[in-house]
Amino acid sequence: MKDCVLALGFFDGVHLGHGGLLRKTRALADRMDVRAAALTFAAHPETLLSGAPVSLLNTPEERAQLMRSLYGIDEVYILPFDRNVMRQSWQDFFTCTVRGLCHARAVVCGHDFRCGAGGEGTPDRLRARCAQEEMTFCCIPEIRLEGQTVSSTLIRTLLQEGQAEKAARFLGHPHLMSGTVVWGKQLGRRLGFPTANLCLRPDILLPKYGVYAGDAYVDGLCSPAVVNIGCRPTVDGGAASVEAWLPRFSGDLYGRRMWLALHTFLRPEEIFPDLAALRAAVLRDGETALRLADEREKIEK
Repeated sequence: MKDCVLALGFFDGVHLGHGGLLRKTRALADRMDVRAAALTFAAHPETLLSGAPVSLLNTPEERAQLMRSLYGIDEVYILPFDRNVMRQSWQDFFTCTVRGLCHARAVVCGHDFRCGAGGEGTPDRLRARCAQEEMTFCCIPEIRLEGQTVSSTLIRTLLQEGQAEKAARFLGHPHLMSGTVVWGKQLGRRLGFPTANLCLRPDILLPKYGVYAGDAYVDGLCSPAVVNIGCRPTVDGGAASVEAWLPRFSGDLYGRRMWLALHTFLRPEEIFPDLAALRAAVLRDGETALRLADEREKIEK
């Protein structure tokens, strides 16, 4: 096992605050000629500590993919967070995990990082321990944007309010969700716009119900998308779902993994008088989504 510079955190959303930490990790790793690695947990510690579930922005696998693709992290350790981990002292966490499992030669964390039972593993204690073991230690200060601290909690709130564009500014990228395309009720196909229904984990946060303009990524290809999140009140009012219509795509998506990037909130969920009115509204959404996609492409060029 090769040595590494290790970033410590939960990294939900992989937002701009995390970005400062991960960029420092990559830079230190290059300077020391070792791997750039990050450590995260499969479950949010607060879920076990408080007993209240935390709706997550990403799955652990999505976090890992974002850290690799956006910040060049070579390896991501995804550890369980259970009662044994919760009761482990910060010293044992450092010895067994940071040094033993990950072979860290340097540690990078945020100003508010805590580890070990009771959160006693503070940045100051980690700094002192690293000094004892002749390891490099870096603590990244709070990162603010638009007068607010960049945090996963803030981004969750923005998404629940439908503020996809503001959330993207704090994330440093559009909010992303991914899942396997599964069979739906085929209503969209009957109305002339077949949709891809995504199967998401139940602990993943659903943004405000409504229609979004975004992009869909499948096998590395990008296509503009109209994304509906909600209970489809005109049709059945059933359980919440996420489905995407790709106006410029034709082909079979079933069983394939799709990533959705949410760019703009177009409108809230509506109850239409009939399917014809629903179809007309979705077609308008498609025109808007395509126009916004063309505008983004021009800006990127």
